[in-house]
Amino acid sequence: MNDELRAALRANAFRSGESELQLVSLHAVRKLAQESGVTPLQVETEALKSQIVPLRYQRNIGTIGIEGQLRLLRSCVGVCGLGGLGGYVVELLARYGIGRLILADGEWFEESNLNRQSFCTEADLGRPKTEAAAERVRCINSSLMVSTHHGRLEKEDVGEVFGEADLVVDALDTVSSRLALEEGCMELGKPLVHGAIAGNAGQVMTILPGDPGLKSIYADGEDRGIETVEGNPPTTASLVASIQVQEAIKIICGGELLRKGFLLVDMASNLYQFIPLQ
Repeated sequence: MNDELRAALRANAFRSGESELQLVSLHAVRKLAQESGVTPLQVETEALKSQIVPLRYQRNIGTIGIEGQLRLLRSCVGVCGLGGLGGYVVELLARYGIGRLILADGEWFEESNLNRQSFCTEADLGRPKTEAAAERVRCINSSLMVSTHHGRLEKEDVGEVFGEADLVVDALDTVSSRLALEEGCMELGKPLVHGAIAGNAGQVMTILPGDPGLKSIYADGEDRGIETVEGNPPTTASLVASIQVQEAIKIICGGELLRKGFLLVDMASNLYQFIPLQ
């Protein structure tokens, strides 16, 4: 089957303009998947192994290369929290081409979400966030595999929900839930990409097993912070989510991580400062 599929991919490959890349269209991917009895994700993976780039990923290749794109398609990323941060995180991961996404959230959309949560529209009010997120991913990239968990996550649930993930993105909104997620991920030996926002400010930190973690930056007894006063505008959520996704991509493809400290961002004063932790 692989030999036949590779031959069919070569027959459908083309070049566009001055690009040296061999490309294959979404239409061809879907057609070959149907003819070969495999998934579109398997077709895209086989294409990249043959140095043929699915056209949808052409603009990724200059940055991460064909091998990097192949790593993304073979990866699984968990996202915990599908609100202001999580919605943008999921959208960007889907556009990058993460092969499998595990999405977890226990809430439904409400009116106060409309200002910043990318999956929330007026028609979605009262709808589970997991349902809207999965639908959006399939609209963006139908080749990807998506699984969801609708419910609050406790520490003991992390392994069951995210056990197959290569890394997990923290897009939660309370300290207690963040600490539970971190503890579960560290027990599993999985990297965690933390992000938080309040007003015009936000922070991002990547935590690998053995690194200083969230207990270094959050005080005991505080479950919510200044965001209850300053709010969560859409610009802060989208910026911090973008940095979180870039950390996830660097974990998979290689790169310098925001480890053993956190990046503090304040858009009001144009501050971008890395603060190390002991």
